[in-house]
Amino acid sequence: MEDNCKLDPLESIPKTQTIRLRKRHIGQSCKLFYRSDPLKIVRAEGCYMYDENGQKYLDCINNVAHVGHCHPVVVKAGCDQMAILNTNNRFLHDNLVLCAKKLTSLLPEPLSVCFLVNSGSEANDLALRLARTHTGHHDVITLDHAYHGHLSSLIDISPYKFNLPGGAGKPEWVHVAPCPDTYRGKYRSKEYPGEDLGLKYAEDVKEICQKAKADGRTVCCFIAESLQSCGGQIIPPPNYLRNVFKYVREAGGICIADEVQVGFGRVGSHWWAFELQGEDVVPDIVTIGKPMGNGHPVAAVVTTPEIALSFQNTGIEYFNTYGGNAVSSAVALAVIHVLETEGLRGKAEKVGNYILSSLKELATRHPSLIGDVRGVGLFVGVELVVQDEDGQLIPATAEAQHVVSRLEEHVLISADGPDRNVLKLKPPMIITRTKEDSRVMENGLDCKQNKESSRKEHGYSSQSKLMDVSNVDNRNENDAEEDVQMKKKRASIDETNNTGNLIEL
Repeated sequence: MEDNCKLDPLESIPKTQTIRLRKRHIGQSCKLFYRSDPLKIVRAEGCYMYDENGQKYLDCINNVAHVGHCHPVVVKAGCDQMAILNTNNRFLHDNLVLCAKKLTSLLPEPLSVCFLVNSGSEANDLALRLARTHTGHHDVITLDHAYHGHLSSLIDISPYKFNLPGGAGKPEWVHVAPCPDTYRGKYRSKEYPGEDLGLKYAEDVKEICQKAKADGRTVCCFIAESLQSCGGQIIPPPNYLRNVFKYVREAGGICIADEVQVGFGRVGSHWWAFELQGEDVVPDIVTIGKPMGNGHPVAAVVTTPEIALSFQNTGIEYFNTYGGNAVSSAVALAVIHVLETEGLRGKAEKVGNYILSSLKELATRHPSLIGDVRGVGLFVGVELVVQDEDGQLIPATAEAQHVVSRLEEHVLISADGPDRNVLKLKPPMIITRTKEDSRVMENGLDCKQNKESSRKEHGYSSQSKLMDVSNVDNRNENDAEEDVQMKKKRASIDETNNTGNLIEL
């Protein structure tokens, strides 16, 4: 039995017992990747994660290990400081102020005042407090399919969550603008050739502001990820944020750029994704999280002196027990140091361009399945679609989940977006074009195609030849019925044939 097998030195208990204890003591709303056969990861280094059997996986799912898992410089900075002192920010300490100084030096003026917190959710929650205090207004404009965190205040402004079957729905003070998706969104580049789609999508935000005023409501803020991640790796068209910021400010609101997933140089050419929209596009508040600590819980809110003063003038102290502690500040400084000294922004741009060009070339050879390849730097999405009899694009959700499942042997990725048909690639910034990384990626993304008869047998009517054989899901949904169906379909894996590379790097 597995319980009697030899354990990896990094294991305390065998995998079967780990699973049993998790089911017993961890809330079942905390979902696992690869739930039918969850991975037990015992260590990681660089771009790779290793399970208890020594199998290694190229990590393209984890945008938290920004400069690579267990980077020695980051580990040393945290350990050294922890061995000396760790205390809260009510005491003077150099690490806090040096971290804030360095962080603000990477942002355009007038973003110069920091609040250090522990997570992206805390950062976005504080950003809302700052916005409401400064403007005296309440309503929030968010994007469709947006996700901004797990706190109650943020679930309220996250259609990605509140629109789920078990969600509470949209509060009356929340206004949802169309996601600026130019491939399958409200305004598509093929249907509006030559038009300024950034302006066109921004006009919808302007209409929201006008309607709110007509209804006697006041707009507090507009909040958006600079590049929408959970919503499907969406790259806003040029002029979008420039015009949105203009309309929101005219309505008396301020603008929040959520850089929790896409900041810290992931886009390559810039430190922050909002900068892709132009030097003149500067938000009033920027929230930063995941990559800032390379796995250590540290995040930040950066804003203007005027907004910080409004918050101060309430007379209510802001204190965060762990926010800005000496260890977290040391870790954040080390992450920035590695990004700069190893030139990781430039590498992200170079490797990202290579990945994108390879995927786009592949799309020309698989036009019936790969609908769109999009991205900037190491923020890449591949949208899988099929066409119905009328030529309408249908999300290839089953096919995307099949790809994710098949990749589990070599490469860890996820599928997301409102239809879970967008493959997301967001590897650590240190990923390279070495033969090893390319070989692992190519082998991992080698997918077999199913016979059309097999798809019909299992109730599929799309023209695609890939079948869902996985119950992979990284969203908190009530999908017990789907799990049952996936188990039934797994028996048909052996019917696959016609091996071909879906993604070849």
